Amino acid sequence: MSPRSPHPDEPLRRRPSQRRSARRVERMLDACAELLDEGGYDALTTTRVAERAGVAIGSVYQFFPDKRALSQALTRRNVELFVARVGRRFMVEDYAGWWDAVDAIIDEYVEMHRSVPGFRSLHFGEVFDLDLLDSVADNNTVIAGRLRALLFAEFGLADSEDLDRAILVAVEAGDAVLKLAFRHDPNGDPGIVAEAKQLVRGYLSRQLASAVSRRG
Repeated sequence: MSPRSPHPDEPLRRRPSQRRSARRVERMLDACAELLDEGGYDALTTTRVAERAGVAIGSVYQFFPDKRALSQALTRRNVELFVARVGRRFMVEDYAGWWDAVDAIIDEYVEMHRSVPGFRSLHFGEVFDLDLLDSVADNNTVIAGRLRALLFAEFGLADSEDLDRAILVAVEAGDAVLKLAFRHDPNGDPGIVAEAKQLVRGYLSRQLASAVSRRG
């Protein structure tokens, strides 16, 4: 039976059909992550990925047409890991309110930025256009969706374009400040990380108060 064709947005030319092939693809992505952290996207090549992963260059091209596709696949893997880790925190941790959940999401982002290879080198949109990926690969869409669900559950607010817009603005602003935190400090400037939390909390508090008053 031939391998299943990938989704149109899938960066893989074809999905590995055997466990050995899947492990080889993971080694390629691991190598891609290491090389990105060492030299950045401009220095990344498929040849260097093949050498670092210990595979033939033909094996790389069997699954990835170019370094762009490799970077897309790595970003997809990082986003899926981010969502899974945030989801686990939501399952096991109790939050006094939505503000604690916001802090937990930011804390997870910061921790992955510090510890996950390739995470700090690919900010989910700086290397390539997000419209080449499906929606789950957009970091800010993932975070906004999490916050949106929490706010609806916490406050019983009706779905509205105003609230959706407010959440997206908060996430985009927080994301920009967190990038600033890591610009000169590989571990993230703790003062700037704290400012990111305060920015998101303060903005959403005002928007939520406005939404509640309109309902009343």
